[in-house]
Amino acid sequence: MTNSTMTTELDSALEKHRTELTGYCYRMLGSSFEAEDAVQDTLVRAWRSYDKFEGRSSLRSWLYRIATNVCLDMLSAGNKRARPMDLTESTPLAQAALSPRPDHTWLEPMPDARVLPSTTDPAEAAVAKESVRLAFMAALQQLPPKQRAVLILREVLAWKASEVAELLGTSVPSVNSALQRARATLADRADRGDGAAVSDPLDEEQQKLLDRYVAAFEGYDMTALTALLHEDAVMTMPPFDLWLAGPEDITGFMTTLGAACADSRLVRVEANGLPAFAHYKPDPEAGGYTPWAVQVLEISDGRITGFHCFLDTKRWFPLFDLPLRLALEAEADQVQ
Repeated sequence: MTNSTMTTELDSALEKHRTELTGYCYRMLGSSFEAEDAVQDTLVRAWRSYDKFEGRSSLRSWLYRIATNVCLDMLSAGNKRARPMDLTESTPLAQAALSPRPDHTWLEPMPDARVLPSTTDPAEAAVAKESVRLAFMAALQQLPPKQRAVLILREVLAWKASEVAELLGTSVPSVNSALQRARATLADRADRGDGAAVSDPLDEEQQKLLDRYVAAFEGYDMTALTALLHEDAVMTMPPFDLWLAGPEDITGFMTTLGAACADSRLVRVEANGLPAFAHYKPDPEAGGYTPWAVQVLEISDGRITGFHCFLDTKRWFPLFDLPLRLALEAEADQVQ
């Protein structure tokens, strides 16, 4: 076998783990771009040190060990990514002000396709989707890094305690203790009603809810939108730390500070195991529609409970492989 053939085979063997490793690093780091950087670093390290890989564990386990070390190094600065509601109290509409914080503050959205490997097991797919939802991701960020790794490996990826202990260079009792503490932290957040109840795939009622949402938002019909929002619904807009609670303040914001979003268009995407949309607003200068936000929706009990708008479109739209302009319907018809 030639060196060229061996290199190609190794590249292929490493590359097939990219999606699941990205999912792991994303859960560890809370950042889409840092996760992809961490995976690239992991694969480069693996490629360079492959001659030292003696096969005492599987290639997959070895890659996870490298990825874990990369993530722990990246987390050594102690930064915890968060959502606006993790950092401040909600702001009444009358006091609303758009104050941005640095990018590294925020939990970031992620396209499902980049972190959820294809599987034929519905239960496995459901666990994977639940484990990248915004509320769960935010809870993970509250855990110390090694607890975070233990919980992801044991609860999400279903590794045995002995396998996690070997990966982390510790004992099984230590792993079990870390898992118990991590579960307690997550249970406390669950008790506060933090989360979404979304079927996989969406059931008929949830799909109808989304159809009504698109019609209400594109028509900027605040009466219709109010009917779709849970009484405890929240709206966030990273990189701004402002967040709003309740249909009245949410729709009030949309008709005042957010009034330029009237006549927008929504394009369906998949993000964080939740319903999501690319939001394009009218471009009065160039015509057509310009990127404005990636919206990620949380749904529970037949209503929208979370309306999360990630506004850094220069970063998010390329990540989601979205066009940076939508034509007007008349223009699109002429092209066809």
